[in-house]
Amino acid sequence: MLLYLFQIPAVPDTLTTLQNMLGSMSTSEFREFKRNLSHEYPECFETLDVNSSAQRVAERMIRSFSEDQVLKVSIQLASGMCFSIVTTHPKYFIRMLIIISVYLHILIFRMKFGHIREGLALQKTHVVLHDIYTELYITEGGSDAVQSEHEVRLIEKAAKNFSKQETPVKLTDLFKSPSESEDYIRMVLTKGIAGIGKTVSVQKFILDWAENKANQDIDLILPLFFRDLNLEKKDCSLMELLRGYFFELKDIETIENGIKVLLVLDGLDECRLSLDFESTRNCFDIMEPASVEVLLTNLIRGNLLPRALLWITSRPAATNQIPSYCVQRVTEVRGFNDLQKEEYFHKKCTNSDLANTMIKHVKSSRTLHMMCHIPIFCWITATVLDIMLKYTEFGEIPENQTQLYTHYLLIQTGLKNRRYQKAIHEDLRKLSESDRKMILNLAKLAFQELEKGNLIFYEDDLKECGIGINDASDFSSMCTQLFREEFGLYRERVFCFLHLSVQEHLAAVHVLCTYLNEGINVLESDGHTSTTLQATLTSVLKTAVEKTLENENGHFDQFLRFLLGLSVESNQKLLRGLLHHHHQEHLEKSDEIVSFIKRKISEETITETAAINLFHCLNEINQNDLVKDIQKAHTADLRY
Repeated sequence: MLLYLFQIPAVPDTLTTLQNMLGSMSTSEFREFKRNLSHEYPECFETLDVNSSAQRVAERMIRSFSEDQVLKVSIQLASGMCFSIVTTHPKYFIRMLIIISVYLHILIFRMKFGHIREGLALQKTHVVLHDIYTELYITEGGSDAVQSEHEVRLIEKAAKNFSKQETPVKLTDLFKSPSESEDYIRMVLTKGIAGIGKTVSVQKFILDWAENKANQDIDLILPLFFRDLNLEKKDCSLMELLRGYFFELKDIETIENGIKVLLVLDGLDECRLSLDFESTRNCFDIMEPASVEVLLTNLIRGNLLPRALLWITSRPAATNQIPSYCVQRVTEVRGFNDLQKEEYFHKKCTNSDLANTMIKHVKSSRTLHMMCHIPIFCWITATVLDIMLKYTEFGEIPENQTQLYTHYLLIQTGLKNRRYQKAIHEDLRKLSESDRKMILNLAKLAFQELEKGNLIFYEDDLKECGIGINDASDFSSMCTQLFREEFGLYRERVFCFLHLSVQEHLAAVHVLCTYLNEGINVLESDGHTSTTLQATLTSVLKTAVEKTLENENGHFDQFLRFLLGLSVESNQKLLRGLLHHHHQEHLEKSDEIVSFIKRKISEETITETAAINLFHCLNEINQNDLVKDIQKAHTADLRY
């Protein structure tokens, strides 16, 4: 790396690293730095002793500024100091700017990526990444893997025992060729289903680099997120775009020559930009203004920064946007194997006995055990079981996805009330009127955006569902495990649910509650709503089954599981706080929907994957015996 001039500490300690930076300066440089500090910030440093040591100056800066401000002030003053030698030593000036910029860039990454939220947005609740991180299983893909794949099928495949024929890939070796004879790897495309750990893998990769643990041949890593890039409306050059996201690059003219750069584009599936690789014009100059679509397309083509490394992450269904000729390596994040699941529960729950009880319960349910190969599902499961195993008033422990997510919704809302409203003696599942209204509005948002295929929402999206931006922000800050507010470039608000499955569950809540409260079937494709006299719960469920089967990429599969699960009377009772009245029609009193699903499974035209999902649906409505019977009859074909 370029930073051989500095001794970088092994831990992300701002004071220590600031002392190191100041101590690396010559006597004259340090004297000029202190003079500039007093001149630019007289309210804090006018009385600064000219003979103060690097330690005393660093300590005073820490007391006077926040961590972000310390970094900004340091680079501004250090850069300004270099201007005095630019005319006599231009090469040294340029190199010094790069060294300072990359140095502070690394310090920012150590603080930013050293902690993980695990669904929590408040900084005080962040946990150290090294404490909770559990190694993920990553495999080598092929060029034919750049295509649309069915996510439910991938869940099934990933949950099975890992094949000996698969080639595992270490996270730190993504850009290392398997052998010296292999071609140079410029672009890596990493795919994985929602919540499998792609973004956390990016975080761990960057943190290992910033802490001098791996990939030290890379001089600079620049992570960009499509949820932020969606907000870019004005034309700009690629260099201007990067400076906008990374203030520490503001004095660097170009990153084209002399340094090895890795650009990370995280979350291709969240992209709302039009990436047209056939008709988009070519652009070769990183200083030439263009739309973000043009910049990204040419960056991926290799026209812009052809020597830079590029890493793109995406859900599988979106990977077909990238032409295969642009990609040198495809990898897949497969999540946790059985041993890694147990390791995660023990890291998440410090009480060993409680962790073992969680693991035992998860193993007792095939559905829960299968889904727990997804890290975020492990987190949700641990969060719910931690409460339910401690408080017996919650009743039976969840045995399927619908029960787990319904309890999760109520528990997190209840915990918010206890935390902020001091409702210590209240039932965690009791909703206030404001909670009820907000959850129903969020459920409507979840459903409408699921139909559009959106995982990221902006202010206009919220307004369409009657959610004020301040209300959403307040709910986000108080109940962050359900709905999370993030900030993109220029502090613009970006909203998302904790995970796609949370959005799918809330979307199902919207469909069920709209029917039970208003007698309306919102799934009807003609855009006209049914009245109470026309719609029945069974007709709503049939419409959902048909809608799901019509979608070839499994877009509504887990939504259907949740909707059918919520139609069970016991789960409706859990949602009584969201209902105007309790509807008298219950699934247990009619086998019509069960017979309908059974007929669909028996149709010759049904795909293997669709049949697998319908099996899961039957499990969600407690038709376990029927599932076993069908399993036996279709074992050879479906391998359920």
